[in-house]
Amino acid sequence: MLREIQGVADEPRTHRRWFHDDDFDLFVWQTEGGDVTLFQLCYGIGTSERALVWHRDVGFFYDGAGAKESAPAKAADGDPMIARFEAAAESLPARVRRTVSQRIREYLHGEVRPSSRRKRFRREEWQEPPRGTPRDHRQS
Repeated sequence: MLREIQGVADEPRTHRRWFHDDDFDLFVWQTEGGDVTLFQLCYGIGTSERALVWHRDVGFFYDGAGAKESAPAKAADGDPMIARFEAAAESLPARVRRTVSQRIREYLHGEVRPSSRRKRFRREEWQEPPRGTPRDHRQS
């Protein structure tokens, strides 16, 4: 289950949120009215970390090691990523859950193509996993 990390600083005119569990980090930017304008769904660990990024004005980006067009559909262990995400997303606020799930499905069904790819997803300092989370011991 994705849990919200509290204390994330907002940006001007944007509420920034972070949800985390053992498999995913979901970073969401929302307007004051609650509309999702940007999200970053990160999964995998260490050098195999990947991120599906969506921005309402620019579209999709897919970053990470071995990024291929079909890569977001399956996680590193072969499990369908969308099924794992939707199980974890049950705890998300409804508007966030609906928007992110809808956009992931659009991407996986080939309705849109990513704008660009990078070999390595780079996190901002505030996006690093919290100390003491189960993910910490898997990265070492």
